[in-house]
Amino acid sequence: MLFYYIRHGEPIYDPDSLTPRGKVEAEALSERLCKAGLDEIYVSTSNRARQTAAPTCKKLGIEPTLVDFANEHYAWLDFTVQKEDGSKSRWAFQDESAIRLFTSAEIRELGDRWYTHPFFAKGGFRQGVERVYNEADRFFEALGYSHERYTGRYRVKAHNDRRVALFAHQGFGLVFLSCLLDIPYPQLCTRFDMCHTGVTLIDFSPDKAGEYCIPKVLTLSNEGHLYAKGIPSNYGEF
Repeated sequence: MLFYYIRHGEPIYDPDSLTPRGKVEAEALSERLCKAGLDEIYVSTSNRARQTAAPTCKKLGIEPTLVDFANEHYAWLDFTVQKEDGSKSRWAFQDESAIRLFTSAEIRELGDRWYTHPFFAKGGFRQGVERVYNEADRFFEALGYSHERYTGRYRVKAHNDRRVALFAHQGFGLVFLSCLLDIPYPQLCTRFDMCHTGVTLIDFSPDKAGEYCIPKVLTLSNEGHLYAKGIPSNYGEF
């Protein structure tokens, strides 16, 4: 199986939708995905994710399956902290105090139980991790791959050559990929980013015995579809 994780296009968060640029990004993305071919499409229940997936679904004639657990609203409740001056919340991976801790020796020593640190224990981090991990494991189990967290492998229950896409978000996606790849969230969220309509492609090829697989990232937040259409990069490269 090839698994595509795709962040939505440039958004308007209130009301939840895409900007004009976001709609252009979604169209460019649809041309790329139609060339690659998809067999199944899953979409967060947010409007911005649904609008991003719509051109691809229409061109491929695929009815998307909505997955509410991928809606970023829930991740926002669990993975945010208040700014140091006590004002409104922001993502922990964008907060300087949280980042300092995420990259500290004490958090590394805690490994997968990083959320037991006093700074994070007072928030919803633990329940957020457990929720996303459990939902993600059920998601891949239904696709034929059973996650063994204690080994970091997936038992292959029903290997297939399908191409499966999930259109969702950055804040949720960083936790989701942490689970999928068995990389502790503090290490992943401080070192990897996701651009709008960026495509992360993950290979679920089994081992020679056909019993296990270790998901391998082939591309991370790739925006080649924007380059192909002459659309400026999300990072201002041209």
